[in-house]
Amino acid sequence: MPGRDIIVIGGSAGSIESVAEVVRGLPPDFPGSVFVVVHFPGSARSSLPRILSRAGPLPVQHGRDGEPIEPGRIYVAPPDCHLLLSNGNLRLTRGPKENGHRPAIDPLFRTASHSYGPRVVGVILSGNLNDGTAGLLAIKQRGGLAVVQSLETALYQGMPQSAIDHVAVDHVLSPPAISLLLTELVTQPVQAWKVVPMSDDPEVQQTDQFALADRHKQPGIPSTMTCPECHGTLWEVKDEELVRFRCRVGHAYSDEALLVHQGEQLEAALWTALRALEEHAALGRRLAARANSRGHTHSASAFTEQAMAAEHHASVIRVVLDKGIRTGESTETMMVG
Repeated sequence: MPGRDIIVIGGSAGSIESVAEVVRGLPPDFPGSVFVVVHFPGSARSSLPRILSRAGPLPVQHGRDGEPIEPGRIYVAPPDCHLLLSNGNLRLTRGPKENGHRPAIDPLFRTASHSYGPRVVGVILSGNLNDGTAGLLAIKQRGGLAVVQSLETALYQGMPQSAIDHVAVDHVLSPPAISLLLTELVTQPVQAWKVVPMSDDPEVQQTDQFALADRHKQPGIPSTMTCPECHGTLWEVKDEELVRFRCRVGHAYSDEALLVHQGEQLEAALWTALRALEEHAALGRRLAARANSRGHTHSASAFTEQAMAAEHHASVIRVVLDKGIRTGESTETMMVG
């Protein structure tokens, strides 16, 4: 009878050190398989496997599509790819971003829970906003365990706090204590669990690149909001007290992540409006000067009024932009070696 030997770990801002601490505490003969997703820009080069290899005794590598899962190894999501688990193999997809990230934590947690049920231990580490909360809830619903980094040891408390607020978390521990717990849990036998095929669950289908063509069934109910990424209709999904949004093509957001990305869109729109207004004012001033030089005072006055109105609106927008629009985790810069 297998133990809790599928360990999925998710982190964001401030989590590199925490992941390294967890890995450092695992023994060389650790019989479980560990899967790690850390948010970083898709264009960045990831040195996380090298960092974790130096931190602990287990071999670490970027996951490869179709690779069989082996015990005693640590698999890291490569840049710009979701890391999924399916039927004893790794899968990498460049499917729709979730909470603005690829790789995202929720797809890994969700597919692990569907494939391995109570064998899964989900671990949420330092980070802002709440990616990973929905995935951790899925793990709990299928008999797995939820572990969260203690708030006093997390550099950023948003993700751990969200998990604690929305999920019946089993353990809240420091990274070294998480290592000890995983070492104990990995040998504890668990009862068999009915595996839910990925194709039978709409939420899991959304992370499946091969299922993106068929979107006749949407989870949840249509909302009045649109996707910040593709501008399609968002469907609102309620899972216990957790509210999430997903569009037809599969982009997914928690409520907080949606607010952040709306803020980013709003700021971009305001900068565009500011540029257009300042250009309009400059052209109005030029036309007014040309009209004055020709003695067309009435036209000059009209052009000047238009320019002044544009300048006034531009000044209002610039004040808003100077004060800043709160964008949460989007303001963070995460560099991975």
